[in-house]
Amino acid sequence: MEKIHLGSYQVENGIELAKRNTYEDFGASKKELKKELKNIRKKLGDFQDTLYAHGKYGVLLCLQGMDTAGKDSLIREVFKDFNVRGVVVHSFKVPTSLELKHDYLWRHYIALPERGKFSVFNRTHYENVLVTKVHPEYILNENIPGIESVSDIDASFWEKRYQQINAFEQHVAENGTIIFKFFLHLSKEEQRQRLLRRIDLKRKNWKFSPGDLKERKLWEAYEKCYEEALKKTSKEHAPWYVIPADNKDAARVIVASILYEALKKYKDIEEPELDDEIKANLETFKQELEKEN
Repeated sequence: MEKIHLGSYQVENGIELAKRNTYEDFGASKKELKKELKNIRKKLGDFQDTLYAHGKYGVLLCLQGMDTAGKDSLIREVFKDFNVRGVVVHSFKVPTSLELKHDYLWRHYIALPERGKFSVFNRTHYENVLVTKVHPEYILNENIPGIESVSDIDASFWEKRYQQINAFEQHVAENGTIIFKFFLHLSKEEQRQRLLRRIDLKRKNWKFSPGDLKERKLWEAYEKCYEEALKKTSKEHAPWYVIPADNKDAARVIVASILYEALKKYKDIEEPELDDEIKANLETFKQELEKEN
């Protein structure tokens, strides 16, 4: 299996998605990729145990991508070896009536990870500069002062949203949340094939929605919005990574590798030492328990 150059996936300046690869296999078979993932996710699971014991950091994993990009299956496979209480997945749908009574970041803020745990946002606060930018009429549901019609939603409105998102992420990062943001970069042809499988395979029929075809027609508009969001919000404390998503097995390996390689650099995350008095009396405690037999 070829070496994975993890730095090549991080967004550092402007980006043109059309020039980024959507397929990768590292010269490895499906079996080899699954074996590599198994090794990495075991290390991630062990890290989460230490993260929990340490109790000072939480980890936020943000996943974005076009429909059928493989977000659900990636979450299932990458976190398979975690303690189930160590990772919480939030799948953000259309805002509820309660959520619309708050600002657009509120529902995401209250879903941030507890210290010692991972939170996964399956679709994220970035929907507010993606879906709403392609469909600006959705913004009217938020009842924002000064926004009475779509004509009030100008370039300065979106620029302010990018600034608000950057400020939100900087604030939570400064307070102990380690942030990773992954865009699963799918080709339009691969999406077509996956949508066809949803129709052809009865067990996948439930995933299909005619709305997927309507949104597919807006592919170029979404791509442009993604490029803008990635460019304006990839920061050192909250980097974006563009992950080739046509090969699901390779995508999972890349995401898991980025997570592990970045997290193991936090040398201060370690299991706490026992209190000296407790440590000095461990043998006594052991003898007390053994006498119970």
